[in-house]
Order: sequence, then C-alpha cells, then structure tokens
Amino acid sequence: MNLTMPPLETERLLVRPYTMDDLPNVPQCSDPDRRREWLEWTVRNYQQLAGLYQPPYGDRAVVLKEAGVLIGSVGYVPSWGPFQRLPSFRQAGDDPASPLCTPEMGLFWTLAPEHRGRGYATEAARALIGFAFTDLQARRVVATTEHDNLPSQAVMRRLGMTLEANPLPEPEWFQVVGVLHNTIG
Repeated sequence: MNLTMPPLETERLLVRPYTMDDLPNVPQCSDPDRRREWLEWTVRNYQQLAGLYQPPYGDRAVVLKEAGVLIGSVGYVPSWGPFQRLPSFRQAGDDPASPLCTPEMGLFWTLAPEHRGRGYATEAARALIGFAFTDLQARRVVATTEHDNLPSQAVMRRLGMTLEANPLPEPEWFQVVGVLHNTIG
C-alpha cells in the first residue's frame, strides 16, 4: 500500500502538493502572515505524515493544467463526527442519539469563486477518491457540509455519494454527510 500521494492529473487539472513558491497565490486566508504560516505547515505536513506511515492528509493545490493557474485546494482530512447517527453507519444496538464520535476518511474541496460552477471541484475530488480507493485502499470516504450549501451537496451527488442528514441539530458542523463506499477492493 502506497501512502505517499504523487501529483494526480485529470483532463483539465493537476492536483499536486503545495510548495513555498505558491505563497503569492494561496487562497486560504487574506492575512499574509497567517498565509505563510499555513503554507509552511502544509508543506511540512507531507513529509511528517509520510514518516509516520499515515495517509496523506492535508491540502493539495488544484491547478489548471493549460494555464498553470492555482485555483483552489482539495484534500483529505480525518473527519470526526457522530457517524452512528446516520443509517448507513449504524450497527445493531447503536443509539442514534449518541454523542460519541468516530473518525472517517474525509474529503474536502474549495475553489476561488471565479472558478466555481465549471466542474473543477468534482474533477479534483474524483481524482482523490480514485487514489483513496485504489492506493490507500480506504473503505469509504465522506464529505460534510451545511444544510444550505447546495453547491457542495451537488458536487457530492456528482461524485456518486449518498447524502445523509444528521437527525439532530448538534453538532452544527455535522449537518449533511456525503458517503461513498469503495467498490474497487
């Protein structure tokens, strides 16, 4: 099993590790001091996780291949939540109102506003799903969003995820969950 993620190419995109050369174009935050700190942490994270034999959690740059323009981020995160509240995660005897949390392999994406609505998020996320299922042999991936984030839910649907809603109002960051199971392995 290969836990190091190489650059991934799609038809229109290159999904690659960030480098310090990306500093002028990093969209994560507007404060230049925090942006540098975030980028340094992100770049160091690749080597540290690999050295610990952990999945390649963290952000990857989403770049338009033709223009070489950095347009956003996509990546894996340890997604922490009360997943047993959702029917597809619940096992016999689980209390659907339990506050107990478990980790899952989370997937996220964010694009600069001017590049949204063109299928880039779906394309980049699909490349990461392929790597997670084939190389990492992940059992499933999840993505979470808010009830009112319909564009993100649309990306989840295009990826083939089943969307489930938390039946309880808390926690506020665990509202809609997209789930995709590995059918490759």
